[in-house]
Amino acid sequence: MSGGSLSSDLTALPRIVEALRAGGVVLLPTDTVLGLATLPHMQAGVDRLYALKDRPRAKALPIMVASPAQLAGLGVILTPAIEQALASPFVPGALTIAAEIDPQICPDWLAGRREIAFRIPDAPLLLELLRQVGPLLVTSANRAGHPTPATASEVLAQLMGAPDWVVDGPAGADVASTLINCTRSPAVIERLGAISQAQLAQYMQVCHG
Repeated sequence: MSGGSLSSDLTALPRIVEALRAGGVVLLPTDTVLGLATLPHMQAGVDRLYALKDRPRAKALPIMVASPAQLAGLGVILTPAIEQALASPFVPGALTIAAEIDPQICPDWLAGRREIAFRIPDAPLLLELLRQVGPLLVTSANRAGHPTPATASEVLAQLMGAPDWVVDGPAGADVASTLINCTRSPAVIERLGAISQAQLAQYMQVCHG
């Protein structure tokens, strides 16, 4: 099954929403690499996503949100570093932020977690999808320990099974997002990706882990 390009074609949106709300996993382009997405409160989808990637369950999945407004419902504790990151020109974009969460506010599917990694993507269809269904678990579309392929067909050949829906279209880049850990002070770069340390340093204090 396939839909349209993530960058501009919204015609695929209803089918993507349908697949996700049925507990499915969707392969789709993001503004960085190809990704696999599922609704975090659908346990069947979460289990399937881990199985498709052959990913250890001890490794938590990152979260995508449509805007900073959706962070409150996740219990994200905003710090000056997070606020600086959110105000930078890299958001929306290829910047993933690790943050502490308030266990008394976070939803049930985050129970037991003390922190999360989230990103606001710079992709119109993906942002509209996040507005409609809420936060999603979105991770690179590769088998654990392998590089992320550039095309959907290569992804399907690598995964441990097939996703429930495939959105055709190229990824926005061939490199993953940069991950900064804002639970530490100063913030620490834990994965260098599309955004360099020098670029980040123009807007916030950050060091390399």
